[in-house]
Amino acid sequence: MKNRLRSTLALIGLILLSGCSNDVSGTGTDAKPKKIILDYAYYSPVSLVLKDQGIAEKKFKAEDIGVEFVLSQGSNKALEFLSSESTDFGSAAGAAALLAKEKGTPIQTVYISSKPEWTALMAKKGTINSVADLKGKRIAATVGTDPYIFLLRALKEAGLSSKDVEIVNLQHSDGALAVQSGDVDAWAGLDPHMAKVELESDIQIFYRNPNFNSFSTLDVREEFAEKYPDYVEKVLEAYEEARQWTIAHPDETAEILAKEASISLEVAKKELERNDFSEPIPSDEQKAIIIGSGEVLKENGLLNSSTDVEKLTDKLFNSKFAEKILK
Repeated sequence: MKNRLRSTLALIGLILLSGCSNDVSGTGTDAKPKKIILDYAYYSPVSLVLKDQGIAEKKFKAEDIGVEFVLSQGSNKALEFLSSESTDFGSAAGAAALLAKEKGTPIQTVYISSKPEWTALMAKKGTINSVADLKGKRIAATVGTDPYIFLLRALKEAGLSSKDVEIVNLQHSDGALAVQSGDVDAWAGLDPHMAKVELESDIQIFYRNPNFNSFSTLDVREEFAEKYPDYVEKVLEAYEEARQWTIAHPDETAEILAKEASISLEVAKKELERNDFSEPIPSDEQKAIIIGSGEVLKENGLLNSSTDVEKLTDKLFNSKFAEKILK
C-alpha cells in the first residue's frame, strides 16, 4: 500500500509540474517557447518584410513553435504591449524605449532595424516657418514617442520649452488629420503618415534634424531573454534575413509597405528613402543620440531628476545577441 501511495503521489506531482510548465519545452539552454509573439509597425519596414515573407514562421516551423504578429501603431503601443507581456519583441524608437525602461518596463534593446529620419515638424504652408514661431501654438504629438521627444529637443534648441506651447497628445494618424484640419497649428510627424501628408496635402516640413531622430530598435522582454537566450538569437537571425532582403529588394519592400499601411507606392518610397538599414548592431552611435534625448526628457520632468541617463542607456542596450549572429 505504501509503495502504491508513493507511486500515486509521484504521478500527481508529475502531472502538476507539467501543467505549470505548459509554455516551456526542456530546461536551461534546451528550453523553448511554444509561441513567439512579434510586433509589426508601419514605421518599421523590416518588421513588415519579416511578416510578409513568413521568415519567422519558416524558421520555427521545424521546432513546432508558433509565431504571432501584433500591430503597433506607435512606439508607445509597442512598449505597452511589451510591458503587459502581450508581445515578446517590440519595435520602438530608442529614446522611447529608454523612457519606458526608466518607468519600469523590463526590456532590452537587442537590434537596430534602421536609422530613420522618420520624424520632423510640419505645418500648413505659409503658417509656420521656424521652431521659434511655435511659441503659444498648439502642436500635436504622441507622448512618449520619438516625434514627441524630437519636438522637445527642437524647442530646447530654439530657446523654448514645453511650457511655451500647448502639446496635444494624439496618436500619430490622428495628429496628421488634426494638422490638416487646422485643429492644431503644427504636428510632430511620423512616417508613413508624414510622407503621406507631405506628398498629398498642403502640409510641409518646416524643421528637420536627422540627429534628433533616435534609431528604430527591436526590444525584447527581459524575462524572455533570460528564459530563452537561444531564441533571442534565432529571432534576430530572422530579422537579419528580413533586413538583408529589404536592402536587396527596395521596390518589393515599397510595395509591401504600401499594401500594409494602405498608402500609395509613392508615399511608401518616400518613407524608405529616409531609412538607412546598414547598421543592425546596437552601438555607441545610437547610445549618444539616445542619451541626448534622455537628458531632454529629464529636463522636462519625464525622467526622474536623479536618473543617470548614461547608466540607464547602458542597462537598456544589450548588443551581445546581435554581435553573436553577425560576427
